[in-house]
Amino acid sequence: MTQSLEGIGMTSRRTRLRLLERLREQGVANEAVLEVILHTPRHLFVETGFAERAYEDTALPIGQGQTISQPYTVARMTELLLENRRPANVLEVGTGCGYQTAVLASLVKKVYTVERILPLQQRAKDLLWSLKFRNIRFKHSDGGWGWPEFAPYDGILVTAAPTEVPEALLAQLAPGGVMIVPVGVGRQQYLQRIVRTDNNFTAEIIEPATFVPLLPGVG
Repeated sequence: MTQSLEGIGMTSRRTRLRLLERLREQGVANEAVLEVILHTPRHLFVETGFAERAYEDTALPIGQGQTISQPYTVARMTELLLENRRPANVLEVGTGCGYQTAVLASLVKKVYTVERILPLQQRAKDLLWSLKFRNIRFKHSDGGWGWPEFAPYDGILVTAAPTEVPEALLAQLAPGGVMIVPVGVGRQQYLQRIVRTDNNFTAEIIEPATFVPLLPGVG
C-alpha cells in the first residue's frame, strides 16, 4: 500500500514536488494547502490509463462525462475557502472522483459532500474510506439542493458551474461563512467568493474558470 500511495516514476514524490513548484509560480501561497496537495495521491483518483499524468496541472477524465479538476483549481479554491479562517464544517457540491473531497477533509473537521451521479459517488466513497478518511459524509442527490439537514455550513465549495448561484445553497451558508463557486456558461465562467454577513451576501469575482455545468437531477 505504501508504494501505491507514494507512487513511482511519473507519480513519484519528485514529480509531486515539481507540481508544487508550478502551483507556487501560479500564486498559490497557503503552505498547509500545498502540503496536502503534496501528500494526496491524485494518481489513485484518476482512471488507470491516466495515472502517469496525475501530477500534471491539467484536468483529466474520470468517466460519466466528468473530469477531475486541475491541481491549481483545487488548490486555489481550497486556499480561498480557508483564507483568514478555517471552517469547521464544509459542504462540497459535486464529489466527482473524491480528490477535492480528500483535500478538504485533510484541512477541516467535517466535510458533507453531495454527488448526483451514483457510480461516481460509490467509487469515491470506497476510495476515500480505503484512505482512512472518517470525517466525510456522502449524499446522492441534486447538488443544487445542498444538504439542508446539516446546515448551516461555515464553508461551501461548488465544483460545477451554475448559471446563477442556487438560492438553496445561499440559504445553507452560515453568517460569516464563505462560498467558493464558479458561475456562468461555457467560456464565460468566473470563480466567485461569496461571503454571508447576517442576512446579506457580498460577491467577489476572483478569476476566469472552466468547469462542467451544474446539472439538475440525479443519475
